[in-house]
Amino acid sequence: MNESTPVTDPSPGTTKTALDIHDILKILPHRYPLLLIDRVLELTRKERIVAIKNVTYNEPFFVGHFPGLPIMPGVLIVEAIAQAGGALLLTEVEDRDNKLMVFTGIERAKFRRPVSPGDQLRLEVEVKGWRSAPGMTAAKMQGYAYVGDKRVAEAIVSCQLIDNERGRGGNDEARGTSGS
Repeated sequence: MNESTPVTDPSPGTTKTALDIHDILKILPHRYPLLLIDRVLELTRKERIVAIKNVTYNEPFFVGHFPGLPIMPGVLIVEAIAQAGGALLLTEVEDRDNKLMVFTGIERAKFRRPVSPGDQLRLEVEVKGWRSAPGMTAAKMQGYAYVGDKRVAEAIVSCQLIDNERGRGGNDEARGTSGS
């Protein structure tokens, strides 16, 4: 399938091929200052997503990276790639409010050009592998970041879907309620 297919909107009975910030906030748990995608332009279920991050001078990381020469940290570009991939994967999860998508790996990260205030980062992420079994979903994705037609970064990111409680130390031992 080469064209985008509609994705289920977070509200029942409707579908969308693009997502605005309100839709993204319903899918991803991230919030300012670490929500790093502003819009989804294209989404092909379980295959590919294209998202946008508008880079502004008001980003908190520009205060120290670097004074007088603001450059978006490469690790945050990789995080933006992962968030776009997470949005793609979480659209497939019905009980996503009870789940958390976490990084399990970063491979072959390359940073080719600086990203500065005023740039619009276009994130293109393609699923390379997807495993789903009862109680476990994992994926490996290839992501590219562009400013205009210039590739500025790329990375392969791996992630896994976990229960919210597991990610927040919600097991009995952590709460001090083990059976002993």
